[in-house]
Formats: sequence, structure tokens, C-alpha cells
Amino acid sequence: MLKAKDIMTREVHTVRIDTGVEELARLFIETGVNAMPVLDEAGELHGVVTETDLIAKDRPLHLPTVISLFDWVIYLESENKFREQVEKLTARKVGEICTTGITTCSEDTTVAEIAALMVDKQVHMIPVVDGKRLLGVVARLDIIRSMGL
Repeated sequence: MLKAKDIMTREVHTVRIDTGVEELARLFIETGVNAMPVLDEAGELHGVVTETDLIAKDRPLHLPTVISLFDWVIYLESENKFREQVEKLTARKVGEICTTGITTCSEDTTVAEIAALMVDKQVHMIPVVDGKRLLGVVARLDIIRSMGL
């Protein structure tokens, strides 16, 4: 049975949390990849940033619905969600727009398990780690290649 170590891409394009969003855009264009692992100052996996994260920076801001009652303002939607949107719109660094708390796997995770994770979590790339150290990634194309078609 094939495992992550058998099919993963070992030479991975990565960015750091302090990489600027303009540099990230340039890297997406130059490398042709649509997602990159994000590493912290120690070189450990912090998250993943995608082209979608980058273009979401330019979407219109959705103002939350509020009710004003006397001197109170009552949010009918999550105030935290609005704050997150503002932070992403004003982001200058990758660490401010990347997704953290991501799904990862080990070298010994089977390809079937990785495919199930991709479908269940609706992601296109799973970082392969040893602790927090990035070893490689398994992308959809890696799984398709493993089918031997």
C-alpha cells in the first residue's frame, strides 16, 4: 500500500510568515503553484497560504448588520468575523492571511487516508510533517500520479 513518503513532493516552494503579500503574488506567478506551506522564524510549519487567501484580500468588505437600541449597538452577526475580514483586507504579511491549524499527515499515512482527508477537509494539499518539521507535501496531482494511469 502506497504511503505519503512514496508519492510526496519533497522540493516544496515555501514562504515565511514575514513574507510580504506582494512578494507572495510574485512567487505564485513565478512558480505556478497555487498553495504554499508557511514557515515560522524557526523554519517550522505555521500554516498554508493559497491564491484564494491572496485574492480574498481584495474582496469587498461585508459590513455586519447592527441594531441601535438607545446608546447600545447590538451586532446581529459575529463582530469577530468582521474584525478578521478587516485584518485580512489590511494585511501586509503572509502570516496575516494564511490558514493555521491545518490538516497534516506523516510519511506513513496511506494514500487512501490522504485522499479522504482532502475530500473531508476540502483541501488540495496536505503537508507531510515530522512533528512541526516540513518534509514535503501531497497534492491532488501526486495522488493522481500514484494511480498509475
